[in-house]
Amino acid sequence: MIDLKGKNALITGSSRGVGQQIAKALTKLGSNVIVHGRTLESCSKTLEVLKDADVKVYCVYGELSDKKQVNELISQVRSLEIPIDILYNNAAIMTTFHNDYWNHSWGEWTDTCKFNVVALYDLCGAFIPAMIKNGFGRVVNLTSGIKDLPELAPYSASKWAVDKITYDLAIKLKDTGVRINTLDPGWLRTDLGGENADHPVEAVLPGALAPALIENDGPNGEFFSAIDHNLELNI
Repeated sequence: MIDLKGKNALITGSSRGVGQQIAKALTKLGSNVIVHGRTLESCSKTLEVLKDADVKVYCVYGELSDKKQVNELISQVRSLEIPIDILYNNAAIMTTFHNDYWNHSWGEWTDTCKFNVVALYDLCGAFIPAMIKNGFGRVVNLTSGIKDLPELAPYSASKWAVDKITYDLAIKLKDTGVRINTLDPGWLRTDLGGENADHPVEAVLPGALAPALIENDGPNGEFFSAIDHNLELNI
């Protein structure tokens, strides 16, 4: 495992849930973190959680289904004038569970794809080139083990697209110090996963950190499972 002390990590959707857990854990490993939420106010809970962290903590905000706000979010990050070493594309939305699985609207499809796929693509494009130039980067795109549920078709299809983007980008990063992989956090009791999920949100750790801790010649374009990964960390 590599040392992440002093690295700068941007975690989308870190105002709560899985993203908040990852942000907390990274600060304990010495990483500076950039918290992201839809609004400035939405970041307040995570900022409160991290107030005693012995690292630098920043906040950026923006709605990921809106192109203008994604561009503004990228500008906010760049205005910090720090290199982005670690990018967790964690934020995602899920459509309504339709028992009539032919009833997903065009709006549900387009909003889900814009938020879960296109924004992720834009963020990768904004920060990976500098990672390549700097000789180091870890990009973790959150995917899902969801399957056999056409009732959630827009969400599951968007995560399939995330997988495909990740695997294709990995080919371009093969001979660089940048590693890009997918991470399945597991079925967790979050706003997205619901109260009937198998695991508490805290179960995402320490496995969720595994793809950030790999060596420069480590896994690339591969799948990680937070729940199943055998990672021992004192955090």
